[in-house]
Amino acid sequence: MQENSKDARNGGDSLSTTPTQVSKKPRVSFSITEHEIHNEFSHHNPNVARINNGSFGSCPGSVLAAQKNWQLQFLQQPDDFYFNTLRKGILHSRTVIKDLINADDIDEISLVDNATTAAAIVLQQIGRAFAEGNFAKNDTVLMLHCAYQAVKKSIQAYVTRAGGSVIEIQLPFPVTSNEEIISEFKRGIEKGKSNGKKIRLAIIDHITSMPCVVIPVKELVKICREEGVDQVFVDAAHAIGSVEINVKEIGADFYVSNLHKWFFCPPSVAFLYCKKAASSKFDVHHPVVSHEYGNGLPIESAWIGTRDYSSQLVVPAALEFVNRFEDGIQGIMKRNHEEVVKMGKMLAESWGTNLGSSPEMCAGMIMVGLPSRLRVSSEDDALRLRSHLRECHGVEVPIHYQGLKDGEEGVKDKDGVITAYARISHQVYNKSEDYCKLRDAVNRLSENLLIRKTFYPE
Repeated sequence: MQENSKDARNGGDSLSTTPTQVSKKPRVSFSITEHEIHNEFSHHNPNVARINNGSFGSCPGSVLAAQKNWQLQFLQQPDDFYFNTLRKGILHSRTVIKDLINADDIDEISLVDNATTAAAIVLQQIGRAFAEGNFAKNDTVLMLHCAYQAVKKSIQAYVTRAGGSVIEIQLPFPVTSNEEIISEFKRGIEKGKSNGKKIRLAIIDHITSMPCVVIPVKELVKICREEGVDQVFVDAAHAIGSVEINVKEIGADFYVSNLHKWFFCPPSVAFLYCKKAASSKFDVHHPVVSHEYGNGLPIESAWIGTRDYSSQLVVPAALEFVNRFEDGIQGIMKRNHEEVVKMGKMLAESWGTNLGSSPEMCAGMIMVGLPSRLRVSSEDDALRLRSHLRECHGVEVPIHYQGLKDGEEGVKDKDGVITAYARISHQVYNKSEDYCKLRDAVNRLSENLLIRKTFYPE
């Protein structure tokens, strides 16, 4: 059944026309001050250099206040809230997203908990097609080797157990150009189509998580279309608030991005864009089945039982917050990119290492090589180093282990091969002192063999 924005279950009103368009341009004549930014994030732990916005995001005080207001409205009179407020509020949030990402139709936008939920929605319908015999056994799903682990597990849960195969495309890292990524992707397509197999779904990250790189997503989607890939799902968990999104230009069937990472919403909320042609062709449903099953994904997603929907309702408040900044979200993205590149270069120079990608291939996060003297030789070492930086130095930053493949020389500093990278983020609350704190902690560790042995026991 095709949903309709005028349907009361969709927050519509039979007397109303289409939802009011929400401007994504800032309307204020003055910019937020540094003091106001500090107050908005005063709930952050002041003793921690929080340079890991990419993992959990950050929510300003004004948006938290709006969330509390929604929660109180529900608690004061739940029945009235359910029948007269909730759906209209969710429709308003979906309208904000529609305009931000240049979607054609409000019915292309659903709000879900996170990108993991969206992956389940897309992969469940692929799994059903295999299970029901609509796809041949060993037809394949294509993904990047650095896809988010939850996505890999969802493929295992829904696709491979139903008879589908999986191809992981190995992307180079460090990486210096889009051409390197495009070349490897074409090889993966060729492998996926070998022996007469069909590629039923390609999963493409817009910004990979670890290591973080902005992927040339429009070019890869175009290749998929030229090569006859059935469906394309863009996992853009880090995208909204980090890079420009135009879903019509990207051309994917499905596109998801978390609003709690880089768009200042509280956890957790994401939008899932389903291209109108895709939603009518493919049998997509929310994995939590309620009485709204069969009424279209946006309506199914807007009610999955009694729960706290406030994170979905504060999207307009988050837009109000970003519009207090000069040039709104565009200005925030530009400044975050410039600052993270600047801080990345400062760290690489201090440590005598390298950046994991060219500045053009990063958004609000960048990978910085760690000194080889730290002797990170496994994923466990990387996790121990991260814990040590948090617990002993008050620095929160993810560490990526980059092992050498057979015959690979790797990138070297003056002491050896670089096997670990710090993924630093920049958001509006960050200051240069946060990165200096990381710089100094790593320099002390790399100079002190005794300290290194405490978290790499032999």
